[in-house]
Amino acid sequence: MISGTLALVSPVLLYLVLTIAFPLDLSRTQHLSTEILDDRGRPLRIYLSEDGYLRLPVTPDQVDPHYLKMLIAYEDKRFYRHIGIDPLAMVRAITQAVTNGRIVSGGSTLTMQVARLLEPRERTVAAKIIEMFRALQLEQKFTKDEILSIYLTLAPFGGNREGIRAAALTYFNRSPDHMTAGEAALLVALPQSPSRTRPDRHPERAKAARDKILHRVRSGGAFAPDVIDIALREDITATAATLPMFAPHLADRLKARIDHLPQAQPAKVKARQSWIRADLQRWSERHIRQYVARRAPGASAALLIVENKSRRVIGYVGAADFQDAQSDGYVDMVTAIRSPGSTLKPLIYGLAMDQGMAHPDSRINDVPTAFGAYSPKNFRDRHYGDVSLRDALQLSLNVPAVIALERLGPTSFIEKMRRHGLDLRLPDSASGPGLAIALGGVGTSLQSLVGAYAALADDGVLRPLALSQSDQSAAPAPEQALLDRESRWRLADMLRGVRAPVGMLDESRQPERRDISYKTGTSYGFRDAWAIGYNRDYTVGVWIGRPDGAPNPGHFGASTAAPLLFQAFDRLPDAPGAHLARPAHLREARHHDLPPALKRFDRRISKSNRVHNSAPPQITFPVSGSLLERPGEGRKLVLEAEGGKRPFTWVINGDPVKSGRWSKNIHWRPPGPGFAEIILIDALGRRATADIQIQ
Repeated sequence: MISGTLALVSPVLLYLVLTIAFPLDLSRTQHLSTEILDDRGRPLRIYLSEDGYLRLPVTPDQVDPHYLKMLIAYEDKRFYRHIGIDPLAMVRAITQAVTNGRIVSGGSTLTMQVARLLEPRERTVAAKIIEMFRALQLEQKFTKDEILSIYLTLAPFGGNREGIRAAALTYFNRSPDHMTAGEAALLVALPQSPSRTRPDRHPERAKAARDKILHRVRSGGAFAPDVIDIALREDITATAATLPMFAPHLADRLKARIDHLPQAQPAKVKARQSWIRADLQRWSERHIRQYVARRAPGASAALLIVENKSRRVIGYVGAADFQDAQSDGYVDMVTAIRSPGSTLKPLIYGLAMDQGMAHPDSRINDVPTAFGAYSPKNFRDRHYGDVSLRDALQLSLNVPAVIALERLGPTSFIEKMRRHGLDLRLPDSASGPGLAIALGGVGTSLQSLVGAYAALADDGVLRPLALSQSDQSAAPAPEQALLDRESRWRLADMLRGVRAPVGMLDESRQPERRDISYKTGTSYGFRDAWAIGYNRDYTVGVWIGRPDGAPNPGHFGASTAAPLLFQAFDRLPDAPGAHLARPAHLREARHHDLPPALKRFDRRISKSNRVHNSAPPQITFPVSGSLLERPGEGRKLVLEAEGGKRPFTWVINGDPVKSGRWSKNIHWRPPGPGFAEIILIDALGRRATADIQIQ
């Protein structure tokens, strides 16, 4: 009795001891290819695994039932009934070997084959015993479908292809969920001799191996005879298809994110789904390649398309040709830091309106002007005299933009933009922000500009763009808007008046399609041509130039980048009521209706200031240069001023204070220690400034 019990218990104990001592090595299931997918889960780009294989994970429900049925019928009829080892198959294999004098079948189950795929070994008796042990471990640890998934992922299919998905994509140019019976039989046969029967190299051998499978499953009765007959008549049409390669720069960025994840993360992180719309992406890449081919050698282009509400990136072209060495196609010009030309002008004017300093119908003097040693010129050195702010922006006049930035203060402007999330980088040689910022004397990227314009089109909050579906939701956040709603509406209305590019169909013919607010820009030396535009639903940004920074004489944003912008909008759905609704309280006002402070928007020392008898505003507390203690809980600082003409605009760190327009004393609680810039602007546009430090 005792000896019988020991005889039963000893193998179990031995198995448990061996399982603890020699756990399963599942590392090959972790070494997968990285996949970057479009918004519907289809591959945009696939990378080889770390060990150089095209190895894609797959589950049985993602594979054509014909294939699974044929695989089980041929390889392991009792797969769902045995414990990893099939004694009947082993007896059959031994009997056939003795009868025929050679090995006819190996007796291996699919589970044992999975064990061999996980730990490849020479075909020996010892290796077979180890496979049997590993098969028992696999059956204990995984379900049948999970074991089948490992086989479907690791089975060899010729060359560096492993797994049914890799085989279907490269031989049939489609996923494995839809296959003919002939294709299914071919892929059942391939793992038995993948190099010898590769259909793209040895179609006759592949056909013979396929037909062997079909005859075997016919004799087993697993398929109707007519299905087998049709499959036998199929031609071997498999070729070595190229892998998809769309949005390569975006794919590289998303792959880098995956590569930096902790090693302990599961294998499923090897796939990352983007928001890219495949049809739009294919058109964008093809069209830009053709568009740039007509330019000078070495030229490239970038395009970024964003859905405003969600900030999802639905189109991303980092270069005209990713593989073109002459134009440095590997450089991602969506993220490259370049001079933005005039594309910051809308933000300068928008901020001036936001701070109550200007109105679209404010007049400004466009004449040759020296700002100390800096003397900006208009395009072709043409000046227009007294113009409205609206005309100054639509004509992209340089002198008025510099005047506006001087009134705002370049330091205040750049710090506010940075604080709200716009990436602006000063040249290494710059001692500080200067007036040249208005004309592109600062560095930024296409991604940053598109993000800022998308904020103008939506709620004003500059949020990170969503590159993948695993990014955090871009739902409205409590951050303060870059510009208030009234200023955003006015700015969009001004930019809608920018003329369409030469050669485009007149806007009156297609008003909805052309209902775009947009701005162009050209950097110094014609190195960068820009066009950024938006309607209610989408923002599109275009950059054209040379990645190496060489000039492109004669290429302007309006003539080179803007046509591509409009063509991209033609591929997007129409947006009836294309912009934010006009704020209900915002009344129509012409120049003669404006208060005196808004009638003109000139330099700080203007005619109005010289002739007015009242004393200019002065901040009497705190005095500029003061070091102040932060008030205790529930208390505030009192800011005091003298002189000036009401109403006033108080601006602290670039943000206007919503109250106190009729008071020379206001209350302010510093958010924390640090530096603060306090600006007081009176009704005549005169200002006083105090720079202080809070400790």
